[in-house]
Amino acid sequence: MKKFPRGIRMAAATAAVVALGAGLTACGGDSLEDKGSGSGGSAGGDKKKGSLVVGSASFTESKVLAELYAQLLSDAGYGTSIKTVDSREVYEPALEKGDIDVVPEYAATMAEFLNTKVNGPKASEEKPVASSDVAKTVAELEKLATPRGLTALPAGEAVDQNAFAVSKEYAEKNKLKTLSDLGKSKLKVKIAAGEECEVRPFCAPGLKSKYGIDVTGIDPKGVGTPQSKQAVKNGEDQLVLTTTTDATLENFDLVLLEDDKKLQNADNILPVVNTEDAGAKDIAAALAKLTETLTTEDLVELNRKVDAERVKEADAAKEYLESKGLLK
Repeated sequence: MKKFPRGIRMAAATAAVVALGAGLTACGGDSLEDKGSGSGGSAGGDKKKGSLVVGSASFTESKVLAELYAQLLSDAGYGTSIKTVDSREVYEPALEKGDIDVVPEYAATMAEFLNTKVNGPKASEEKPVASSDVAKTVAELEKLATPRGLTALPAGEAVDQNAFAVSKEYAEKNKLKTLSDLGKSKLKVKIAAGEECEVRPFCAPGLKSKYGIDVTGIDPKGVGTPQSKQAVKNGEDQLVLTTTTDATLENFDLVLLEDDKKLQNADNILPVVNTEDAGAKDIAAALAKLTETLTTEDLVELNRKVDAERVKEADAAKEYLESKGLLK
């Protein structure tokens, strides 16, 4: 915790090999942007407790989560500001250094990021620490975070992880609700995704080995892109790789199939803080109010408001916190 937020001037660290989900939760270069929180920026709160810098990656969901954190901490009496950083390779070292005090994170992705940082670039493939078990994943994250001066606070129900969707028509015609249903159907499917889906264990190989899905090929239109979703809507492809908090599926008449055998790792959302600067109990208590309330469905709606309705992240966050009675 600092009386005055410090600027960050860092070059991007060497990119780590992380799980497929990190493609959406850690992307981009090394630019940084300073902005105030929706509750008054660095002037938020009464500053009697000092100032806190909340880190945010440069995609909608992370920005909304950062606003939620900043407004809760401001409400708890801290001055708050937000630093928007393009990649985890940049903001994680800043978090260790104390230039950033707290970030909203994804349990499995952060655990594997630190795994590769500590144990080498192939560690996440050869000796992964994350799994579909959120409690075990967070425990592994804590083991890796603590020696680096970081504290992983408890994870909540809200989760943003890889997910697969089909068209509503296709699901109804073939009576599909789960990925197991798709495997049992013996239907041949082409997946709209990134090229890496062909080799990543949480994509085509996992669908084949865990669910028995007959994957005939990959249409490299990208992860959750409009082009990928349109291809499935049109019937060119049958399955699209996206995420559990995708707010645009309805626009393409798509539905998620349940990952009923838990192929995906537990990317539940949790705060990670700099232990020295932001390890106080009242900080954990303030953030816990959100962690214990936020659901995956809430995240979908927050993403939709920002991306579809063009509501500002700060305004969407404030409306949500007020609706849940989380602000004084």
